[in-house]
Amino acid sequence: MAAPVFRRPTPVPVQRGKPVAPAADSTQAFSLRLFGAGLASAELMTCFLGLELGLYEALRRIGPATAAQVAEEASLDTRMVREWLEQQTCAAVLTVDAPHAPPETRRFTLPPAHAEALLDVGSPNWIAPLVVMPIGGMAAVLPQLVEAYRNRQGLPYAAYGEALRGGQAGLNRGVFEHHLPGWISRHLPDIDARLRIPGSSIADVACGSGLSTLALARMFPDAEVYGLDLDEASIRDAEANLAAADPAEGLRERVTFRAGDAGEAGAAGHTLVCVFDALHDMSAPVDVLRACRGLMAPGGATLLMEPSVGERFTPAAPDSERFHYAVSVLHCLPVGMSRTPSAATGTVMRPDTVRAYAGEAGLDTRVIDVGHPFHRLYRLTARP
Repeated sequence: MAAPVFRRPTPVPVQRGKPVAPAADSTQAFSLRLFGAGLASAELMTCFLGLELGLYEALRRIGPATAAQVAEEASLDTRMVREWLEQQTCAAVLTVDAPHAPPETRRFTLPPAHAEALLDVGSPNWIAPLVVMPIGGMAAVLPQLVEAYRNRQGLPYAAYGEALRGGQAGLNRGVFEHHLPGWISRHLPDIDARLRIPGSSIADVACGSGLSTLALARMFPDAEVYGLDLDEASIRDAEANLAAADPAEGLRERVTFRAGDAGEAGAAGHTLVCVFDALHDMSAPVDVLRACRGLMAPGGATLLMEPSVGERFTPAAPDSERFHYAVSVLHCLPVGMSRTPSAATGTVMRPDTVRAYAGEAGLDTRVIDVGHPFHRLYRLTARP
């Protein structure tokens, strides 16, 4: 496919012998900006190929390698692999030895830092889910999404498939494993103390693939933990993650997953009820919060983790809020509107909206700024 051609209606201005950048609000500047976005999108797709085809894994296993060696390791065609290797090098993902050597003898390397970001699930810098989720999950349903918008209706979560589920879970994995324990101990010390008493329990509502549920069970080894989600495929993922856990941790004796809503998290009396990165997706958030209120033990709390967005709309939003808005248009708002009636919240759920939903459900709200660029917490407690 040929690259787009940007035609300049007038010569490029020159000042003191140097070209002057186009005005920020000019047609040319906007066209160049969209070209950059298109280039980034295309390169993200090639990274998706590298992950799905095992090319990055092959490079890390065999070290600096020719196209033929990588192709053999990944069981792929040499010519196609060579094109991908050269593209990844031009995109500064890979490096190459002797770039002017014949194509067959060039040796390509995946730098260790890039390997960590792409392949190391346990690293706080693991970014592969941000490749998988938009390309494998959101882009795959764009034709359905177009029809959903035209028909003024939502698109169910199940339509986005495995790539979206896995990508979403992966994006939050680092938060659950590296940040959540400290957040609870610092900002909810009374709840932390109660959860260390045998017989305590936690309900993890909208648990998805169960990574948050398992993280909570590891944090509090004396607590029973119940994970619930309406999506049966997500619960199957959660049960698989539980089965893969080290038996020595004893998680299988304390963790239970079930497909269902917040009203099915066992009897009332949970010290902590959690809803992580999910309330904004729900068609009936007030009903869910009302159910959470009914699940809490006296003196217990509901803990929300939601996007860290501004108090009010502004066109000069930070990149994190731009990301949240894009995800809302492509996923969260359509999912929330797939059931009717719907609150139609969307990803950019501001603190006043949370307070309003909680108040209607009979809960008081404390906003907790944890200093994370993408997430903030809300502690909800039952009104007398």
